[in-house]
Amino acid sequence: MSQKEILLETGTNELEILEFFITEPAQGGKPPVTSHFGINVAKVMQVIESPNLEPPESAPHPSFLGNIPLRDLILPVLDLAVWLDINRSPDGMDIVIVTEFSQTVTGFLVSGVTEIHRVNWEEVIPPGTYLNSLGTGSIIGMVNMGDRFIQLLDLETILSEVNPIDHHRPMDTMTESRYTALVADDSATIRLMLKNSLTSAGFDPIITVNGKEALATLTSMEEQGTPMPDIIISDIEMPLMDGFSLTKEIKTHKIFQKLPVILYSSIITKELRHKGESVGADAQVSKPEMERIPEIASNLIEGSVS
Repeated sequence: MSQKEILLETGTNELEILEFFITEPAQGGKPPVTSHFGINVAKVMQVIESPNLEPPESAPHPSFLGNIPLRDLILPVLDLAVWLDINRSPDGMDIVIVTEFSQTVTGFLVSGVTEIHRVNWEEVIPPGTYLNSLGTGSIIGMVNMGDRFIQLLDLETILSEVNPIDHHRPMDTMTESRYTALVADDSATIRLMLKNSLTSAGFDPIITVNGKEALATLTSMEEQGTPMPDIIISDIEMPLMDGFSLTKEIKTHKIFQKLPVILYSSIITKELRHKGESVGADAQVSKPEMERIPEIASNLIEGSVS
């Protein structure tokens, strides 16, 4: 097994992050300020030099810089500094990180990139009130690198503001029996959306904020003799324990292994679907298709997956 294969092995609660930075100019005799950020390498297609775009007058969002051709694609480019309310230094050496997630290819303008790090989700500090200076919902968590903190950005939130996706379409599926669903997601917005959609479809949702809390909830239910949930519905990218590791823990547990698991994420693609399959996920859903989750959950519980 190569080092890269080891690095990308699924279910080890690890991820690779691309570290990049945005530099603010020196002010009042103080040196320039550099903020460090990171994104999941699985979302990165490539890194290119900035084509020196100027935002159009009719931009749909202040961070929108225009469209550029790349291979056979025309992709929008967003200025991350504008969205994060950072006064970026325009030094002519900026780059664009080209990403693919949520079935969309997008470029994000930043000051530069440094390196790729391998980290464990247990090292990711969940966002709290002291991490919300860049705006509610923009930070997944922080990684302490010793001499600096890397803030993991929630690019899905940024993209959804520029190009909103309707997660609130009416649900066609109503379960005759009321099932219990254990949900794990670190995003308050997604948790509320899932709670509402599952409740509307006849489910009783139990909400947790990451895989570690979800596993602890299952363990507590087993110890107390509480009936197990009918299904597990989990995001993949979460601090402390990701969805892959949660699924692996469930599917290798003598009691929990029969519970069906649905994984959802913006990084679920045809190329990456094998990751969820390798840990035993029963179904995988891309975030733009999350309105299908109640129907998929009902089918899995009732044993009639189409």
